[in-house]
Amino acid sequence: MSVPLDQIPAPHDAPQRTLVDQLVQWGRRRIDERVFRPGMRMPSIRKLALDKGVSRFTVVEAYERLVAHGYLDSRRGSGFFVRERASAGSNAAPAQGASAEREPVENTIDVVWLLRNMLHTSTPAKGPGLGYLPGNWLDGELITNALRSMSRQSGAQLLGFGTPQGFLPLRQQLQTRLEELEIGASVQQIVLVSGITQGIDLIARLYVKPGDTVIVGDPAWFQMFGRFVSQGARLVGMPYTPDGPDLDALEAMVATWRPKMLVINSVLQNPTGTSLTAAQAFRILQLAQTYDFIVVEDDIYGDLCPPGYPATRLASLDQLKRVIFLGSFSKTLAANLRVGYIAAPLDVAKALTDQKMLVGMTTPELNERVLYKVLTEGHYRRHVERLRGRLDSVRDKTTRMLEKTGFRLFLTPSAGMFLWADTGVDSDALAAAAHEAGFLLTPGSLFSPHQSPTTWMRFNIANCGDPTLPAMLAGHLEKAGRRGG
Repeated sequence: MSVPLDQIPAPHDAPQRTLVDQLVQWGRRRIDERVFRPGMRMPSIRKLALDKGVSRFTVVEAYERLVAHGYLDSRRGSGFFVRERASAGSNAAPAQGASAEREPVENTIDVVWLLRNMLHTSTPAKGPGLGYLPGNWLDGELITNALRSMSRQSGAQLLGFGTPQGFLPLRQQLQTRLEELEIGASVQQIVLVSGITQGIDLIARLYVKPGDTVIVGDPAWFQMFGRFVSQGARLVGMPYTPDGPDLDALEAMVATWRPKMLVINSVLQNPTGTSLTAAQAFRILQLAQTYDFIVVEDDIYGDLCPPGYPATRLASLDQLKRVIFLGSFSKTLAANLRVGYIAAPLDVAKALTDQKMLVGMTTPELNERVLYKVLTEGHYRRHVERLRGRLDSVRDKTTRMLEKTGFRLFLTPSAGMFLWADTGVDSDALAAAAHEAGFLLTPGSLFSPHQSPTTWMRFNIANCGDPTLPAMLAGHLEKAGRRGG
């Protein structure tokens, strides 16, 4: 359902705006927020007039003003399209054909619209595209109790810079956790960072030079794409099957491109939900040895994987010889508790620590001390078990809802928080329509290093509880000429 023009807020004490003014403001805001991205076709004049309850003349006038202001291009016989502007970054259309899916990416990746709108979502239930769990699923008392415990200690210990590698007791605790995953690491091999994003940034700064090839999943976590591209890397996308990464395709890629590194989720991959088998992990390490590339293993979803789940971590086989292992607690504790870690060969850990000091000296020890208290006071494991249970309780319901709507699932994992679904329609258009109805969806194009148009979309099963969501999805399919089962 579209937002009526008379409900678009005006600045305080602003003069009365005409319908054209309101429609222009609506269009500018949607373009600035990346709801309508460069190259996308704007709604037709007829459709927008019906949606907004205005005349076609009003829509034409508003579109013409947006053309004059540099927001749109008018293409005779085709309609109005969002103009490529310097502030919007590069979004060149990908090459056509299947072979284009294997070509490296050299343009700037634009995911700002999603990151910005993540913060504007009113409730998690209206954010199926969010990448984190609802706040009411998490345990704020774990954080509160840790802070309360710290408040009884001397504040003098919090006044310094901290140590470059991070709070030593926490690194010792992480060493124990890694041993439970059958990964051997000394405390000197562990570097604390402000989440996975900073870890990827430090690794990119250390290893990637302009022209180097980095292999990433296609689909995969989109935020890292821009980081590698800004470092001058060429991105090559490794396709996925319901059984995991397509390793025959990977072998062809590494033989052709001779990459510097491969970045991968081994456990509960984002967004497909797949996990590596022991045989797959062994073959990846064989390729890394043969073609001499580094493997960066992102285990951010590892704690959502129950004991005995069929998944193999590369670092447990490699023992940090060629694998750099990353972990974080942002998905299970709090999105703003920015504490992650890198486990790496000793010389690499030292080099990463140097990079960390050059970028920002040290990470906040206060956060690291809070996490240490949470991990050592004995309640974290039970908290994670409860999270797994809650995810299990909504997975089947969300699966049935999506399938009834008419979506086809890539697979239905028995753990984790994401479902990867084929909507059968352009997922960029679906995300834009959902935004108008107050929902935040994540189009599948963002998960491809090419940002290629796609019908796939990621759903967070914890954030699909709004009762109006199925009708909104079904309504868009009906408008697009598809109906659910």
